[in-house]
Amino acid sequence: MSRKEMFILSVLGIIMLASACTSIENEKKVEEKQQDDDSMFRNPIHTSGPDPWVWQEEDAYYLTFTTGNNLTLYRSEIMSDLSEAKKQVVWTPPASGPNSKEIWAPEIHRYHGKWYIYYAADDGDNYNHRMFVVENASADPFAGTWVDHGQLELPGDKWAIDGTLFEHKDQLYYLWSGWEGDENVRQDIYICEMKDPLTPVGERVLLTKPEFGWETNEVSPTVTEGPQILKHGDKVHLIYSAGGCWTDGYSLGMLTAETDADLMDPASWKKSEEPVFTQNPAGNAFGPGHNSFFKSKDGAEDWIIYHANPQAGQGCGGDRSIRIQSFTWDLNGNPLFGEPKPLNEPLKKPSGE
Repeated sequence: MSRKEMFILSVLGIIMLASACTSIENEKKVEEKQQDDDSMFRNPIHTSGPDPWVWQEEDAYYLTFTTGNNLTLYRSEIMSDLSEAKKQVVWTPPASGPNSKEIWAPEIHRYHGKWYIYYAADDGDNYNHRMFVVENASADPFAGTWVDHGQLELPGDKWAIDGTLFEHKDQLYYLWSGWEGDENVRQDIYICEMKDPLTPVGERVLLTKPEFGWETNEVSPTVTEGPQILKHGDKVHLIYSAGGCWTDGYSLGMLTAETDADLMDPASWKKSEEPVFTQNPAGNAFGPGHNSFFKSKDGAEDWIIYHANPQAGQGCGGDRSIRIQSFTWDLNGNPLFGEPKPLNEPLKKPSGE
């Protein structure tokens, strides 16, 4: 073999070795990228889902949101991916009557082994909006029978939406957004005690109303709504939405009480002057609000779930998509939500998924 031939073979060998190394490196990069992809997700988790609510029970998440015409329930073991979630319409309203139209902001709760879904509805006239409740005694909310208990007889019997149930120190409470009188002037947030999940007792108490500029937001009527309870350490936080869902400035506000305080006393609650979560136009998050909260599967992380519009000016319709993101706490026990993460940005999945 000539020197020339030996040189050519040597060069070919080097090229083949380099090619093999490059191929191995590329395969490694693909594998690493796949691993990264498996640990990441992108918002939204549902393209249309106003007023999302999540109930966490053992290894499952039960998700519901406003459809407008029924109560639809999703069940998933993974909050970052609803593609394989079980979905079922669990209750359809009657053709006519006080709870036949405008089914808004349902929430599913479990108390003493029974399931309850609270929702707002009317007879086709918004002035008649009230809170209603259905109950299911089955261990599985997708089985059994949902019994319609009709209107939840909240004290005052005024216009009411966005009701939520919570328990604190062995006492049940109910929060909702309602009118002071019989005219659509302002939506305030009220609280009352509950004897059980079907029975309000006592009087309603006004906890907050639209006051700050970001809450009034140059809208009429002015709005505070979507109250949600978030407990941490020695504090009870009430997170609410304000500013009008038909505006891009719809945002989250916060009231805070000490855990040993009288939650029925408005003086127990301190109101934050600034919003705690507001729009991120660069991230395609307009009018973020009407949220709830959940824990990661391993219990190590706190997450907020909320709706937001992908474009400006889309208002209160079906363009509002469901998004989730983790949040942390400051040294004083207050939540740090940050700003809405940009739409379609890769985010790390909740720990344990």
